[in-house]
Amino acid sequence: MLSGLQIVGWVFEELGDVLVKVLVDEGVWLDPVGLDPMGRDPMAKNLMDIISFEGDGRAILMGERVALNFIQRLSGISTYTRRFVDKIEGTDAAVLDTRKTTPNFRYLEKYAVKIGGGINHRMGLYDEVLIKENHIRIAGGIKKALSLQMGEIEVRNLREMGEAIYSGATHLLLDNMTPDELRKAVSLAKDKDITLEASGGVTLSNVREIAEAGVDYISIGVLTHSYPSIDISLILK
Repeated sequence: MLSGLQIVGWVFEELGDVLVKVLVDEGVWLDPVGLDPMGRDPMAKNLMDIISFEGDGRAILMGERVALNFIQRLSGISTYTRRFVDKIEGTDAAVLDTRKTTPNFRYLEKYAVKIGGGINHRMGLYDEVLIKENHIRIAGGIKKALSLQMGEIEVRNLREMGEAIYSGATHLLLDNMTPDELRKAVSLAKDKDITLEASGGVTLSNVREIAEAGVDYISIGVLTHSYPSIDISLILK
């Protein structure tokens, strides 16, 4: 799932007279074609043309690695996100990203998550309050923390969840709970105006079970800190 294609044009705008033409739509899932299954033909790796370049060869080679670095990584994020989104299809849960991003690249990486079908969550510390474990310790407990500042709060077990609900919380981050604990948490929140977000240890192998527990959201840090980049090459013809 390609993303960041417009950035390629920006790169070459800085380098000279290079005509860049995007040949595919951003955000469309592409299945590579023409691969030699035995890997005997090295040129078989050129599976699909996605962007064409025409112009000064020196400028093209100067911008090659910069452009590829952007689209390989952003396409990796959007593809990885799409795999998680597809895994929970048919459930009521949605995939969220986190602030675990590369310094100075948050906007781009979160953009790639959105292209992959995920939802951007907390761009920074300014747009939504999240009371985490360290905040709770500094404040002196869940009840005290919520009395100082209402917002989404992290809980690690059903006891802490009950205390948070009793203290007025309406958005809970369920940290590293097992699917069985998540199901119990969903049951505890039933008929209450409470949003439940599961987080911690989410993988492609367990995300479906987490979603089927009945939570509203699943926040996944690996989308932007442990994604596999997509192998894209620039070949002069």
